Amino acid sequence: MQRQQGFSLIELLIVVAIILVIAAIAVPNLLRAKIAANEASAARTVREITTAQVGYQATYPLVGFAPNLINLGGALPCFPSAATACILDDQVSSGTKSGYKVFAAGFATGGAAINTVFVGSTAPIAFNQSGVRNFCMVGDGVLRIHPGVPGLPPAPDVATCLAYPIAQ
Repeated sequence: MQRQQGFSLIELLIVVAIILVIAAIAVPNLLRAKIAANEASAARTVREITTAQVGYQATYPLVGFAPNLINLGGALPCFPSAATACILDDQVSSGTKSGYKVFAAGFATGGAAINTVFVGSTAPIAFNQSGVRNFCMVGDGVLRIHPGVPGLPPAPDVATCLAYPIAQ
């Protein structure tokens, strides 16, 4: 009797089971790597906002810090003004980047006529998928990190950001 060429059903099922085991190990690691990359991008974005705010204040001293994120950016071709300073790129000034919501605002304090303080902050759009931590920075230039809670928005003001723990 001749043996037929090919694989038996059992051999094919074993190969499929091995592939599924490898996928079950690799997928969570891939998700964690994606979250880490998004969080690094979010922290960098907060630093970019801080640098942009300092530049905006130097360029437009009668306004102080930019009142919102849109004032720091501008669509191409961009012509610098107090309304669109062309300091940040379109993606950041649109309010989302790398799975994170982005926020920036300047505030007048103590009855001042100009914005004397600011906050730049980010929060994951899909908690535990695009990120698990919130980031913020104020005028002191210190990165602060909130461990994150599902649905928590970016820090909306200086006091909220200052309540976050300092990044280690």
